[in-house]
Amino acid sequence: MACDLSKGRLELCKDAIGGIKAVYFMNAGDGTIVESAEDIITDLGEVTVYKYETKDISNFEETINSSRETGTTFWEQVLNLTVKQLNAVTRKELKIMAYGNPYVFVQDNNDNVLFLGRTFGMEVTGGTVTSGTAMGDLSGYTMVLTGREQEPANFLTATADPTAADYPFDQIPGPVTVTAGTDPPS
Repeated sequence: MACDLSKGRLELCKDAIGGIKAVYFMNAGDGTIVESAEDIITDLGEVTVYKYETKDISNFEETINSSRETGTTFWEQVLNLTVKQLNAVTRKELKIMAYGNPYVFVQDNNDNVLFLGRTFGMEVTGGTVTSGTAMGDLSGYTMVLTGREQEPANFLTATADPTAADYPFDQIPGPVTVTAGTDPPS
């Protein structure tokens, strides 16, 4: 791998916003991951992803860890996931998630979709189940999922149609089946 830079970057407009719109989970080992020369994921094969809506309550952060002394570089990916309202169905799914190491796709409020845990998966490394104390407190679950990868999180091919059934995976040939929950969960 060459370590020489190939591009610069201009100052961009101030039109981006923070936050996560949704998180999608895929069972580790499912699908066939294909990426372009630009490191953008262009195909996942035939897979099912499980959608968790997370409006304004979850976040993702990726930290670069590089050491001249050891000659190593890796990226630590951390997803802080908050799921509102306690119920038996969600409890069971989060328990399964804690036992496994799923792949995770984070869709931000700018409709970027990032692929976390691509090689090693993401592991639940902490979390809480809380009833809250006051009436306005969270009654639900918090989960911390952590991954360590040789490369930063990949972007998926840009989405096109927010009304598509497989959005935000509508540009991935797949097919990708997006399974959303029900309200109330069942």
